[in-house]
Amino acid sequence: MEIRVAKWAGFCFGVKRAIEIAQETIKKRAGPVYSLGPLIHNDQVVEKLTQLGIKKIDFLEQVEDNGTLIIRSHGVGPEILNKAEKYRLKVVDATCPYVRKTQQLASDYALKGVQVLIVGSREHPEVKGLVGWTNGQALVVERPEEVENLPELTKIAVLAQTTQSLANFQAVVNLLKQKAGTQPEINNTICNATRLRQQTASELAREVGIMIVVGGKNSANTKELFYLCQSTGTPTYQVETAQELKKLWFKNINTAGLTAGASTPHWILEEVKNKMKELAEINEGNLNENLGENENLGENEVLGENEVLVENQTIFETADKNGELAENESGFKMGLNENAAVKPLIQGEIVSGTIVQVGTNEVMVDIGAKSEGIIPLRELSSFPNAISPCEVVQAGDKIDVMIIKAEDNEGKLILSKEKADTEKAWATLEELYHNGECVEGVVREVVKGGLLVDVGIRGFLPASLVEQGYTEDLNKYLETTIKAKIVELNRNHRKVILSRKSFLEEEMAVKRQELFANLEEGQRVKGIVRRLTNFGAFIDLGGVDGLLHISELAWYRVNHPSELLNTDEEIEVVILRVDKENGKISLSLKQLMPNPWDNITEKYPVDGIVKAKVTRLAPFGAFVQLEPGVEGLVHISHLANYHIASPDEVVQNGDEIDVKVLSVNPAEKRMRLSLREANQETKNRGRQKYSEPQFTSQNTENNHKVTIGDMVGDMFEENEEQYK
Repeated sequence: MEIRVAKWAGFCFGVKRAIEIAQETIKKRAGPVYSLGPLIHNDQVVEKLTQLGIKKIDFLEQVEDNGTLIIRSHGVGPEILNKAEKYRLKVVDATCPYVRKTQQLASDYALKGVQVLIVGSREHPEVKGLVGWTNGQALVVERPEEVENLPELTKIAVLAQTTQSLANFQAVVNLLKQKAGTQPEINNTICNATRLRQQTASELAREVGIMIVVGGKNSANTKELFYLCQSTGTPTYQVETAQELKKLWFKNINTAGLTAGASTPHWILEEVKNKMKELAEINEGNLNENLGENENLGENEVLGENEVLVENQTIFETADKNGELAENESGFKMGLNENAAVKPLIQGEIVSGTIVQVGTNEVMVDIGAKSEGIIPLRELSSFPNAISPCEVVQAGDKIDVMIIKAEDNEGKLILSKEKADTEKAWATLEELYHNGECVEGVVREVVKGGLLVDVGIRGFLPASLVEQGYTEDLNKYLETTIKAKIVELNRNHRKVILSRKSFLEEEMAVKRQELFANLEEGQRVKGIVRRLTNFGAFIDLGGVDGLLHISELAWYRVNHPSELLNTDEEIEVVILRVDKENGKISLSLKQLMPNPWDNITEKYPVDGIVKAKVTRLAPFGAFVQLEPGVEGLVHISHLANYHIASPDEVVQNGDEIDVKVLSVNPAEKRMRLSLREANQETKNRGRQKYSEPQFTSQNTENNHKVTIGDMVGDMFEENEEQYK
C-alpha cells in the first residue's frame, strides 16, 4: 500500500514557536510555570510539557506566588492579562503572531465604534480572546445559516478565526453581502498555513482510497481537516495516536493519504505512518502466518486443491507421484523446509547480506548461498571513481544487494550494491518529490555546468541553482553534505535535477517569518555587515537584511559608511522600525552611543569661550565642530570686526579657533557662535591684565600717561591678521 503524506501537515509556525517559548521559559524561570489551559490542543505534547514542569491550570486562582504564566498560542483577552498582573504573575506571551494581528484588528475596530463579527467557533479559546479585545461586543457566527438571525447592521467588520475553513468563511461573507442594509468590511485573517494545509489535504483526499487525519480530539483545525477530507467522498478517519488505527480500514486499499492538524508534532505523524505500513503488510498476508500448525485459513486465503504457493518468485509445490497434494500438513511443511534450504538465486532479486571482506577493487558478501558473492568496484556505488570500497562499507556491515549473475565465467556470484541502493533511492526520491520535501546528499564531482550529488543515485545540481546568488568556485562544495529540492524527476531517463537554491529560499522564508514575528522596535540585536552603499549599510540579522542609514551611524556627519564599518564585521544595532507588510527593517547604531546634545547647555553655556575646529565653509559663514556630533555656525558677520566678502578671508577648513557661545537650541541641535566676540574678549582680558600705568610718555601733542594695556590693545587692533 502506498502512503502519501500531505505537503502541509503537522506543526504550524505559531504552534512550533509556542513550544519553543515554553521550553526556553522552563530553562530560565526559577519559580512555578503555568499555562492557562493546554498550551496547544494535543494531549501527548501537553503531557511532555507537564513532565518538563509546565503546570496546566484552568483558573488564575490556582497559581502560587512568584509564578510565570505562559499565554498559549490561541491568545487571551485583555481581562486575563490584567488579572495576571493583579496576581503579580510574570507573563510570557506565546500567542501566535497571526492571532495577535487579528486581536489588534478587533481592538482597533471596536475603538472606532465599528461592530465586529467573527467567523469561528464560539467555544474556541482564540475566539473568546478576540471577543475580549472588543470589550465583549463582538458577534460570533459559526455557520452560514446563522447570518439570517443577525440584527440589521449598517456597517460591520468581519474577521475570521485563524484556523477557520476558507469555504465556510466565504459562505458567511457572501450571505452578509446579500443581507439588506449591511456593508461588511472583510478581513480574511485565516492563517496562510491553515489555508495551505486544508487545500493540500482536500486535494490528496480526492486521489487516495482512504484518508487518515491525525490530531487532538479538541483541535478545531484538525476537525476542519477531517470535515474537508470527508466531504470529498473518500472514507476518512481521525486519530490522535497510532494505536487508534484499525487494520480493517486498510483492507483492499492501494493508496492511503495522511495529513495532520497544526498541533500534531512530527514524531506522532511518523508513528501513525509506520503503523499504517505495518497494518497494510498484515492485510497483504504473510505465508508463514497462514501456514501455522492447526491454524485455520482466513477468508479469501483458502487454498484450492492443486493450488501452487508462490513467494519471492520461488515456486514451492508438494505433490505425490500422481501430482496430487500431500495428504498431511507435516509432509507439506517438510517439503517447504527442504526447498527453503536450497533456495535458488534469481537474477534481479534484492537480498540482504553481510560484508565478509573489503578489498581494493571488490567486496565479498555472504548472502546465505553456497558461496560468497562479489561486488565489483563499479557495482559498489554510483560514483565508483570518486571513492574507494573502504569509504563505502566495512567488514561486518549488513547491506542489501541485487543479484546480477548467479555465476559468471569463473563461477562467481556477482552482486550489486549500487543497483539495490538505486531501487530504494528511486522509491525514496519519488516520495520526497511528491511531498515537496528536500533530499540530502553528498557532492561527489564538479562537472561542466554544475555538481553531481550522491542522493542514492546521481543527481545533477546546476551551477545556477547552487546558491541564491552567483557562485564562482564550485570546488568548495566537494565532499560536503547539502540539502536540496528535487525540481525534476524522470525514472525512465534516470534523470534527477536538484535545486539547493529552492531549499535555501524556503529556509530563508521561514527564517524571515520567524524573525519578523520576534523583532520589536527598540530591541538590541547583533548582525553582520553585508553591503556598504553611499546611503548606508545593509545588516544581516540572521535571515533578513535591515538598513542602517548613514544618518543613523553616528551623532556627527559621516561621509561614507566605510569610515566606521567593514564588510563581514559583526555589530550591535537598535531596531528603529519594523515594516512587516513591506518586509523592511530600519536600524540605528548611534542610538547605542551617548547623545552629545544631552546636557549641551551645561557643557557649553552662553557667553562661554570654547575651542572649535572649522569643518565646512559656506557663503554665509563657517561651520565648526566643538566635539564629535556637536557643530555650530559662525555667521560671516561674526568672523571679524570688519567687513569681509567670504569666510575664507578669515578661516580655512581644519583651522582650530576660539569661539564665543551666543545661543544654544538643544531641540533643533543648533548653536550660534562668534569668532569676532571671542577675539574681543581676548583683547579685553589683555587690557585688564595690564591696566595699571607702567611708564609715562611725554607726547608733545597730548602729553598723557600710556599704560601697557593701552599698548597691547592697540597692537591687537593694528595687527589683527597676525593675531589671528
